[in-house]
Amino acid sequence: MELSVYKIDGTESGKKVTLDEKVFGVEPNDHVIYLDVLQYLASQRQGTAKTKDRSEVAYSTKKLGRQRGGGGARHGSLKAGIFVGGGNVFGPKPRDYRFKLNKKVKQLARFSALSYKAAEGKITLVEPFAMDAPKTKEFKNILTAIKAGERKVLVVLPENSENIYLSSRNLPDVKVITVDEINTYSIMNAHSVVMFEGVPEILAARVK
Repeated sequence: MELSVYKIDGTESGKKVTLDEKVFGVEPNDHVIYLDVLQYLASQRQGTAKTKDRSEVAYSTKKLGRQRGGGGARHGSLKAGIFVGGGNVFGPKPRDYRFKLNKKVKQLARFSALSYKAAEGKITLVEPFAMDAPKTKEFKNILTAIKAGERKVLVVLPENSENIYLSSRNLPDVKVITVDEINTYSIMNAHSVVMFEGVPEILAARVK
């Protein structure tokens, strides 16, 4: 697949870039995409939810009544979960939700996501540019000029640019990341992907 490279004013630069089929033309595997997105979301969870069980609530352990002859069930403590204020039964405990995925599985997931975007025509290449200062309006005008779309846009840079990042921070539907930070969730969560010229080559060089 061949894409034109655009200038920041929205006009074509005249340059063409051929996307590597090993990255942007693979047969998408939906299951590995699901696994990689699940792993990403799981790793975002704090895992600090906690409730007190019957061994932790502050109540007397005095037996409530005689063992037999009371006409009801046997109870040994107000800490039991069936009483108001008693301990929580099977409540959440602090835990780590992260799990492992093989590198090749994660790589296939990323390439599958990129292949979906390429097949849908949702990838735009733009000439590298720099911003002298953080200017949200100027950055938004650039995205409008290259027709990045009004919905969620993922901008992928070859390296970190603080001014570009700060310019995008107040735009809720725009996310700026470097090529080292690209992941399946960010790709699938975006409606369109804007890449600086050179990013596809960096991704292609990492194919193993």
